[in-house]
Amino acid sequence: MEYFKSGLKSVLGAPQPGQVPSGAETVERLIERVQTSTLLDDRRDACRALKALSKNYRVEVGAQGMDTLCQVLVHDRNDPETVGYVMDALCNVMSPETFEEEEERGHDSVGGQFTEIFIKQPDNVSLVLGLLEEFEFHIRWPAVKLLSSMLTHRPRQVQELVLISPMGVSKLMDLLSDSREVVRNDALLLLIALTKGNANIQKIVAFESAFDRLLEVINSEGGLDGGIVVEDCLLLMLNLLKANPSNQNFFKEGSYIQRLQPMLQPGSEDGWPAQRAANCHCFLQVVRTMVAPANPAQATASCQQVMRACGLLGSLCDSLMASGVPADVLTETVCAVAEVIRGCSENQNLLGDVMAPSNPPRTALVVLLMSMVNEKQPLALRCAVLYCYQSFLHRNQDGQAQLAQTLLPSSSEQVAGLTTGQLLCGGLFSPDVLTNWFSCIALSHGLVENPGTKEQLLRVLLAASPGQPAVSLLHQCLVLLQQAQRPQTRLGLLQLLAQWLAHCTLAVGHLLATSGAVAHLTAVVCDVAEEELVRGLSAFILGLCVAFNDDSVATFGRLALIQLISKRIGTEALLDRVADVTRHEAYAKAAKHPQPTATASGDLQLDHEFCRLLKALESVVGKAVAPRPEEVAEQVGSAQYKVLIRQQDEQLAHLTQQLAQVTAERDHLAAQVNQLMALSAQLRDQNSVLKAAADEGGLQARVVDLEHQASKAATDQEDLLELLADQEAKLSKYRNRLKELGEKVDQVNFSLLCQTFHFITNLNFQISV
Repeated sequence: MEYFKSGLKSVLGAPQPGQVPSGAETVERLIERVQTSTLLDDRRDACRALKALSKNYRVEVGAQGMDTLCQVLVHDRNDPETVGYVMDALCNVMSPETFEEEEERGHDSVGGQFTEIFIKQPDNVSLVLGLLEEFEFHIRWPAVKLLSSMLTHRPRQVQELVLISPMGVSKLMDLLSDSREVVRNDALLLLIALTKGNANIQKIVAFESAFDRLLEVINSEGGLDGGIVVEDCLLLMLNLLKANPSNQNFFKEGSYIQRLQPMLQPGSEDGWPAQRAANCHCFLQVVRTMVAPANPAQATASCQQVMRACGLLGSLCDSLMASGVPADVLTETVCAVAEVIRGCSENQNLLGDVMAPSNPPRTALVVLLMSMVNEKQPLALRCAVLYCYQSFLHRNQDGQAQLAQTLLPSSSEQVAGLTTGQLLCGGLFSPDVLTNWFSCIALSHGLVENPGTKEQLLRVLLAASPGQPAVSLLHQCLVLLQQAQRPQTRLGLLQLLAQWLAHCTLAVGHLLATSGAVAHLTAVVCDVAEEELVRGLSAFILGLCVAFNDDSVATFGRLALIQLISKRIGTEALLDRVADVTRHEAYAKAAKHPQPTATASGDLQLDHEFCRLLKALESVVGKAVAPRPEEVAEQVGSAQYKVLIRQQDEQLAHLTQQLAQVTAERDHLAAQVNQLMALSAQLRDQNSVLKAAADEGGLQARVVDLEHQASKAATDQEDLLELLADQEAKLSKYRNRLKELGEKVDQVNFSLLCQTFHFITNLNFQISV
């Protein structure tokens, strides 16, 4: 302090006896000294004094000396020591910190105000960027800190000024090659702030070989086991890639994804250092940025293929099953795997084949789902597992079918151990409300856009306890819905039912045939004391029952349900309940991103896929529940026409049965005719033989006997002819009746009957002769 005072005396001169100059007066004299002194040494000493005063009196230094200090940077650029003092003074003036003296005086945001004054002259920022080319430590390092302070206070304005400054970004990128770690590390922090939210700067930084330099720094620092510098490099990389398709494509085309894979090495089972956990967390965020669902679909698919081919996905799956991984890192790893496999069948199959190191052996999916339905696991991890399983089923009809098959084991083989379907169905009966919700949502994703699985699950039978009879899964869900008291459980069941009923008339028929289902849904919608989302989803379920109703349940046909809704609820009231869901805060949150996130268990209410379904079918439900008058008339006419067709079908079946009986009788008579024909032929032969014998031996008595038999046969033939004539009349009558009903009649049998009749007539004539 004495040295400082002696320095001030040498610069300002000795004060008058008994007079102590104030801080503002001292600053004013020093500023005047800088402005008027012709000797460089005097100006340097004054700048040194201003630097010393800039912390305790930065308001005075900034208000009186800002312009003067900037002029010193221009005119005394060749004197590194003077420039260093000025840069330190400016850093103190614009620092985002609040010093003790300012807290006592009540000054707020002093640094931000002086930053605003400083950047009003764009040349000032260019001047500071130019000083980055100086290698002297006491110039370059303060310049980096000054830019960081300005970015803290006015990020948008400073970003624009850096953009318009010639080679401004390039000068900043050169700092990453500085051999002095403190300069390089502060430059990393500066670039992180500079690239945040500005796509143009992100592109320039990326094309200045930023990824190569960052990966070199990471490797030199020891990879993910390195210090905080590795975390800063990954954060900068994340800034460059996030929501920037151009940089993402450059990263992929430059084979940088392949260079990420060697970094992911297994950690110690005895525990991870906090910094390694932070580094891995940032690394996983970089991976997720390349395959985020918000990215263009083609770019995401290409990155997913590269990650599988280079072994990055395999390393992530190994990390899933590794022991000793911290919970937050494991959660981020599950989310990363989810986005790498989402919508990619090859990657989904790879995850489905991963086996956990357990006894008995189980798949990784089963182990993950066991964590999801375990209420003792952290909420973030359970949400991540649900997201991973959703991604596994996303556009994966084979995976959805496998889920259904685990609930429908074939009779020839028994399913060994726990399966995904058993875990999820068991979660429906759990006393934990959150487990109920997770299980319902996971099951609903097995039904998304898959009519085959919806019909298969209708065959699933469940028993709530060993002593109770088994009922269908759909019926059990309706029972649980009526028994549940917590809104979260009911919301999960309603979303499961909505996915099941959409575009599946068979499931709608099963629900309508379940006793009490429609009455319960109607009562919930009418209950004003019920939770808003529960009422809205119940109304949506009723609307789906109308929209996808095939009239297979006579008591709850389409028209009957419309009339029920109109009388008990009101058409407009029901549609308002559905619209209330789309205006709810939970809907807006869930519709933004497919990943379920929550800080508390009660925050989990709606699912992303359900929000998409509601958005797609809201208008369909509205048209179905409130049809136009002409549509109602058309539906009534259609119903009457269906009744008429049903009656004609019954009549046609009856006539067809009668025709079959008459045809059988005709066949029997035809067989008798054939026997008579054979008998007639035999009698003719015998007659011929007897005639010859009569000529020879006079067997007249035998001839008389044969003639008697022939006469009797002729009488039987006449009776048969009358019976055939009667049958022919009946056949003609039925034939004409079938023609009136629009049926085609087989002409062959009828013609055969006519031929038989003519043949018998001719035979009778011959016998008579």
